[in-house]
Amino acid sequence: MEKVMYYPGCTLKGLAKNLEDSAISTAKVLGYEFHELENWTCCGAVYGLAKDSVKFVIANLRNLIRAEEQSQQIGTNKLVAVCSMCYNNLKRAHLDVMSNEERLNTLSAFMDEEPNYNGTIEVVHYLQLIEDKGFEEVKDAVKNSLQGLKVAPYYGCLLLRPDSVAIDSVENPTILENLLESLGADVIDYPLKNECCGSYHTVDKKDLVAQRTYKLISTARRAGADVIVTSCPLCFFNLDRRQELVLRAHPDFEPMPVVYFTQLMAIAFGLNRSVLHFDRHYVSPEEVLRKWL
Repeated sequence: MEKVMYYPGCTLKGLAKNLEDSAISTAKVLGYEFHELENWTCCGAVYGLAKDSVKFVIANLRNLIRAEEQSQQIGTNKLVAVCSMCYNNLKRAHLDVMSNEERLNTLSAFMDEEPNYNGTIEVVHYLQLIEDKGFEEVKDAVKNSLQGLKVAPYYGCLLLRPDSVAIDSVENPTILENLLESLGADVIDYPLKNECCGSYHTVDKKDLVAQRTYKLISTARRAGADVIVTSCPLCFFNLDRRQELVLRAHPDFEPMPVVYFTQLMAIAFGLNRSVLHFDRHYVSPEEVLRKWL
């Protein structure tokens, strides 16, 4: 079993428990043992865009320092995140300070009681870890093929932007498609797979996000999808929960379940239903997935 450091982030310990439990359990099937980062702190959720701002880097740099300390115990420099947002923030912080010595020195002076960060941590997303293992190995682990399930892969923004942290092509990503095909699913050609869900506008512009949700799900429905798959808890919330508002504005709207890629992996691997946590979904996937459960 290959040991890997694991950064959960805040949402996976609460609303996105369905993502965490299914990720950890499927990783074990593929030969990865996740070791949760000790004393981790929130990634900050939103990465600061101002070039002269350093405060947005502090929390993530502290997490990277914790990872360097723990890497000695575990024997790996890989730090995996499952949440797209956490991955994006951690990776950008690493690249930021390693390309800007002045900023790193400023942060080191500010956090004078912390060890200095040496830049040895490799931040990866779980999808990259799966790709490294090989999709043929994923296929070999399948006990319950998802053949016949029509899936629209949805990347959103944070796995593909900016280019420096993208895990795949911004315009034509295929990593989710490759994974879903290895699980036996029928992958839909989804033209909006790399468009934004509305992000944090869901806090103060709910109707705007509801219109985004309406467009994203209606397009997936017209393309023939049964379900949309994502890896981002914020995308999940906007596409799942905001369907409630869509129904108010469009009474003829047909809801569609949204699931995490790790949940489909767990189903295909024949894992216990307890890791799926379908009770965390506004639109229940039970009916659509009944054949494979």
